[in-house]
Amino acid sequence: TPMYFFISSLSFLDVSYSTIIIPSTLVTFVAKTKTISYTACTAQLFLFCIAVTGECYLLAVMAYDRFIAICNPLLYPVIMSKRFCVLLVCGSCFMSCMNATIQTFFIFHLSFCNSNIINHFFCDMPPILKLSCSDTDITDLVHFTCATVLVISTTLLILISYICIGLTIHKIKSTKGRRKAFSTCASHLTAVTVFYGTGSFMYLRPSSKYSVEHDKIISVFYSLAIPMLNPVIYSLRNK
Repeated sequence: TPMYFFISSLSFLDVSYSTIIIPSTLVTFVAKTKTISYTACTAQLFLFCIAVTGECYLLAVMAYDRFIAICNPLLYPVIMSKRFCVLLVCGSCFMSCMNATIQTFFIFHLSFCNSNIINHFFCDMPPILKLSCSDTDITDLVHFTCATVLVISTTLLILISYICIGLTIHKIKSTKGRRKAFSTCASHLTAVTVFYGTGSFMYLRPSSKYSVEHDKIISVFYSLAIPMLNPVIYSLRNK
Protein backbone atom coordinates (compact mmCIF):
# COMPACT_ATOMS: atom_id res chain seq x y z
CA THR A 1 0.00 0.00 0.00
CA PRO A 2 1.13 3.63 -0.40
CA MET A 3 1.46 4.10 3.36
CA TYR A 4 3.86 1.18 3.74
CA PHE A 5 5.80 2.32 0.70
CA PHE A 6 6.32 5.77 2.24
CA ILE A 7 7.10 4.25 5.63
CA SER A 8 9.77 2.00 4.11
CA SER A 9 11.30 5.02 2.35
CA LEU A 10 11.26 7.02 5.58
CA SER A 11 12.78 4.08 7.45
CA PHE A 12 15.61 3.95 4.92
CA LEU A 13 16.34 7.65 5.48
CA ASP A 14 16.27 7.20 9.27
CA VAL A 15 18.81 4.41 9.04
CA SER A 16 20.85 6.42 6.54
CA TYR A 17 21.38 9.59 8.52
CA SER A 18 21.95 7.67 11.75
CA THR A 19 24.55 5.57 9.92
CA ILE A 20 26.19 8.70 8.52
CA ILE A 21 26.63 10.21 11.99
CA ILE A 22 26.82 7.54 14.69
CA PRO A 23 29.82 5.42 13.52
CA SER A 24 32.10 8.45 13.11
CA THR A 25 30.86 9.84 16.43
CA LEU A 26 31.70 6.59 18.23
CA VAL A 27 35.14 6.57 16.62
CA THR A 28 35.64 10.13 17.83
CA PHE A 29 34.90 9.07 21.40
CA VAL A 30 37.10 5.96 21.32
CA ALA A 31 40.05 6.77 19.04
CA LYS A 32 43.11 8.64 20.27
CA THR A 33 43.58 10.38 16.92
CA LYS A 34 40.32 12.19 16.24
CA THR A 35 40.68 13.26 12.63
CA ILE A 36 38.57 13.31 9.50
CA SER A 37 39.78 14.10 6.01
CA TYR A 38 38.50 17.06 4.01
CA THR A 39 36.87 14.70 1.49
CA ALA A 40 35.22 12.60 4.19
CA CYS A 41 33.91 15.72 5.91
CA THR A 42 32.45 16.99 2.64
CA ALA A 43 30.82 13.63 1.93
CA GLN A 44 29.40 13.37 5.45
CA LEU A 45 27.85 16.83 5.29
CA PHE A 46 26.46 16.22 1.80
CA LEU A 47 24.90 12.84 2.67
CA PHE A 48 23.54 14.09 5.98
CA CYS A 49 21.93 17.05 4.23
CA ILE A 50 20.32 14.73 1.66
CA ALA A 51 18.93 12.43 4.36
CA VAL A 52 17.54 15.20 6.56
CA THR A 53 15.96 17.25 3.77
CA GLY A 54 14.64 14.05 2.19
CA GLU A 55 12.92 13.24 5.47
CA CYS A 56 11.30 16.69 5.48
CA TYR A 57 9.82 16.09 2.05
CA LEU A 58 8.71 12.55 2.88
CA LEU A 59 6.95 13.66 6.06
CA ALA A 60 5.07 16.20 3.94
CA VAL A 61 4.22 13.50 1.39
CA MET A 62 2.93 11.26 4.18
CA ALA A 63 0.69 14.10 5.41
CA TYR A 64 -0.72 14.38 1.89
CA ASP A 65 -1.24 10.61 1.84
CA ARG A 66 -3.29 10.85 5.05
CA PHE A 67 -5.27 13.75 3.60
CA ILE A 68 -6.30 11.66 0.60
CA ALA A 69 -7.03 8.60 2.76
CA ILE A 70 -9.33 10.48 5.16
CA CYS A 71 -10.84 13.19 2.94
CA ASN A 72 -11.17 11.19 -0.30
CA PRO A 73 -11.24 7.51 0.73
CA LEU A 74 -13.11 6.34 -2.38
CA LEU A 75 -10.58 7.97 -4.71
CA TYR A 76 -7.56 6.94 -2.62
CA PRO A 77 -6.57 3.88 -4.75
CA VAL A 78 -6.90 5.94 -7.93
CA ILE A 79 -5.02 9.04 -6.76
CA MET A 80 -2.29 7.26 -4.80
CA SER A 81 -1.36 4.86 -7.56
CA LYS A 82 1.95 3.02 -7.49
CA ARG A 83 3.36 5.23 -10.24
CA PHE A 84 2.34 8.43 -8.44
CA CYS A 85 3.84 7.21 -5.14
CA VAL A 86 7.14 6.42 -6.86
CA LEU A 87 7.11 9.88 -8.48
CA LEU A 88 6.53 11.52 -5.07
CA VAL A 89 9.47 9.67 -3.50
CA CYS A 90 11.73 10.31 -6.51
CA GLY A 91 10.75 13.98 -6.44
CA SER A 92 11.63 14.15 -2.74
CA CYS A 93 15.02 12.59 -3.45
CA PHE A 94 15.69 14.97 -6.33
CA MET A 95 14.80 18.07 -4.30
CA SER A 96 16.90 16.93 -1.33
CA CYS A 97 19.89 16.26 -3.62
CA MET A 98 19.55 19.73 -5.15
CA ASN A 99 19.36 21.32 -1.71
CA ALA A 100 22.39 19.38 -0.45
CA THR A 101 24.43 20.15 -3.58
CA ILE A 102 23.81 23.90 -3.37
CA GLN A 103 24.61 24.17 0.34
CA THR A 104 27.66 21.90 0.24
CA PHE A 105 29.03 23.76 -2.80
CA PHE A 106 28.84 27.15 -1.10
CA ILE A 107 30.25 25.92 2.21
CA PHE A 108 33.28 24.14 0.80
CA HIS A 109 34.18 26.99 -1.54
CA LEU A 110 35.04 29.08 1.50
CA SER A 111 38.61 29.49 2.69
CA PHE A 112 39.62 27.66 5.87
CA CYS A 113 42.87 29.18 7.10
CA ASN A 114 42.27 29.26 10.85
CA SER A 115 41.85 26.35 13.25
CA ASN A 116 40.99 23.00 11.66
CA ILE A 117 39.37 21.64 14.82
CA ILE A 118 35.63 21.09 14.40
CA ASN A 119 33.98 21.62 17.77
CA HIS A 120 31.27 19.06 17.11
CA PHE A 121 30.57 15.33 16.90
CA PHE A 122 30.37 15.36 13.10
CA CYS A 123 30.70 17.70 10.11
CA ASP A 124 27.61 19.88 10.38
CA MET A 125 27.10 23.27 8.75
CA PRO A 126 27.22 25.67 11.74
CA PRO A 127 30.56 24.44 13.21
CA ILE A 128 32.17 24.29 9.75
CA LEU A 129 31.11 27.86 8.99
CA LYS A 130 32.72 29.00 12.23
CA LEU A 131 36.10 27.70 10.97
CA SER A 132 36.07 29.81 7.81
CA CYS A 133 38.21 32.93 7.52
CA SER A 134 36.22 34.09 4.47
CA ASP A 135 33.23 36.38 4.44
CA THR A 136 30.37 33.96 5.08
CA ASP A 137 27.51 36.42 4.51
CA ILE A 138 26.57 34.97 1.10
CA THR A 139 26.90 31.40 2.34
CA ASP A 140 24.80 32.24 5.41
CA LEU A 141 22.17 33.77 3.14
CA VAL A 142 22.13 30.72 0.83
CA HIS A 143 21.97 28.37 3.80
CA PHE A 144 19.16 30.33 5.46
CA THR A 145 17.23 30.67 2.18
CA CYS A 146 17.45 26.94 1.36
CA ALA A 147 16.37 25.99 4.89
CA THR A 148 13.53 28.53 4.89
CA VAL A 149 12.19 27.43 1.49
CA LEU A 150 12.38 23.79 2.59
CA VAL A 151 10.59 24.37 5.90
CA ILE A 152 7.92 26.74 4.55
CA SER A 153 7.03 24.62 1.50
CA THR A 154 6.78 21.34 3.40
CA THR A 155 5.11 22.91 6.44
CA LEU A 156 2.46 24.54 4.25
CA LEU A 157 1.64 21.19 2.64
CA ILE A 158 1.42 19.55 6.07
CA LEU A 159 -0.71 22.36 7.54
CA ILE A 160 -3.12 22.46 4.59
CA SER A 161 -3.44 18.67 4.66
CA TYR A 162 -4.20 18.59 8.37
CA ILE A 163 -6.61 21.53 8.23
CA CYS A 164 -8.61 19.61 5.64
CA ILE A 165 -8.31 16.44 7.73
CA GLY A 166 -9.51 18.32 10.82
CA LEU A 167 -12.54 19.69 8.97
CA THR A 168 -13.37 16.21 7.69
CA ILE A 169 -13.00 14.64 11.15
CA HIS A 170 -15.25 17.38 12.58
CA LYS A 171 -18.02 16.30 10.18
CA ILE A 172 -17.87 12.68 11.39
CA LYS A 173 -20.83 12.17 13.71
CA SER A 174 -19.74 9.08 15.65
CA THR A 175 -17.18 9.44 18.44
CA LYS A 176 -15.62 6.12 17.48
CA GLY A 177 -15.21 7.26 13.89
CA ARG A 178 -13.56 10.52 14.95
CA ARG A 179 -11.20 8.72 17.30
CA LYS A 180 -10.28 6.20 14.62
CA ALA A 181 -9.59 8.93 12.05
CA PHE A 182 -7.58 11.02 14.49
CA SER A 183 -5.51 8.04 15.68
CA THR A 184 -4.15 7.56 12.16
CA CYS A 185 -2.64 11.06 12.29
CA ALA A 186 -1.66 11.63 15.94
CA SER A 187 1.69 9.82 15.85
CA HIS A 188 2.65 11.40 12.53
CA LEU A 189 1.82 14.86 13.88
CA THR A 190 3.97 14.22 16.95
CA ALA A 191 6.93 13.10 14.86
CA VAL A 192 6.52 16.07 12.50
CA THR A 193 6.43 18.49 15.43
CA VAL A 194 9.59 17.06 17.01
CA PHE A 195 11.48 16.79 13.71
CA TYR A 196 10.61 20.26 12.42
CA GLY A 197 10.96 21.83 15.85
CA THR A 198 14.53 20.66 16.39
CA GLY A 199 15.46 21.21 12.74
CA SER A 200 14.15 24.78 12.71
CA PHE A 201 15.93 25.55 15.97
CA MET A 202 19.18 24.18 14.55
CA TYR A 203 19.21 25.70 11.08
CA LEU A 204 16.86 28.69 10.94
CA ARG A 205 18.93 30.97 13.15
CA PRO A 206 21.52 33.59 12.21
CA SER A 207 25.07 32.25 12.65
CA SER A 208 25.66 34.78 15.44
CA LYS A 209 23.02 33.03 17.55
CA TYR A 210 24.61 29.58 17.47
CA SER A 211 25.76 28.02 20.72
CA VAL A 212 28.10 25.12 20.02
CA GLU A 213 27.44 23.31 23.29
CA HIS A 214 23.67 23.58 22.96
CA ASP A 215 23.83 22.46 19.34
CA LYS A 216 25.79 19.35 20.33
CA ILE A 217 22.96 18.30 22.64
CA ILE A 218 20.36 19.00 19.96
CA SER A 219 22.40 17.03 17.41
CA VAL A 220 22.45 13.96 19.65
CA PHE A 221 18.68 14.23 20.03
CA TYR A 222 18.31 14.88 16.30
CA SER A 223 20.37 11.87 15.20
CA LEU A 224 19.29 9.35 17.87
CA ALA A 225 15.91 10.23 19.39
CA ILE A 226 14.04 11.06 16.18
CA PRO A 227 14.91 7.78 14.39
CA MET A 228 13.79 6.00 17.57
CA LEU A 229 10.53 7.97 17.59
CA ASN A 230 9.66 7.31 13.96
CA PRO A 231 8.78 3.62 14.51
CA VAL A 232 5.64 5.05 16.14
CA ILE A 233 4.74 6.22 12.65
CA TYR A 234 5.60 2.81 11.23
CA SER A 235 3.01 1.19 13.48
CA LEU A 236 0.17 3.16 11.92
CA ARG A 237 -2.43 1.24 9.99
CA ASN A 238 -4.34 2.69 7.07
CA LYS A 239 -7.70 1.16 7.85
